[in-house]
Amino acid sequence: MATGLENLRIYKLAVRLEKFVHRVVNEKFPADEKYRSADQLKRSSSSVADNIAESYGRYHFKDKRRCIYIARGEAEETKSGLKRAEIKGFISQEISEFSCEKYSELLRGMNSYIRFLGK
Repeated sequence: MATGLENLRIYKLAVRLEKFVHRVVNEKFPADEKYRSADQLKRSSSSVADNIAESYGRYHFKDKRRCIYIARGEAEETKSGLKRAEIKGFISQEISEFSCEKYSELLRGMNSYIRFLGK
């Protein structure tokens, strides 16, 4: 049975994107990048969903918003890392554009959630 958090659209999208980033990094990145940009992309993509979950568990609205602001920063970091991975030739333009589009969708959703929490 799904909890309230698992019904939250931004959380579900963040988890799907985390899985996508991990798969892309494991399949496409060269072995010598394992502990550099590959590791950083995995950690930042994981942090998005983690901070959304933390926000959901907080009681005070200011705490909830603060965690979403952190998640938003991690999403931007991941998006930027994916763009740079394309520039470095690790991933294709199609993968980069798709993932950046999905992260932009997630960012819009987080902005809406922040506005919702402010009401």
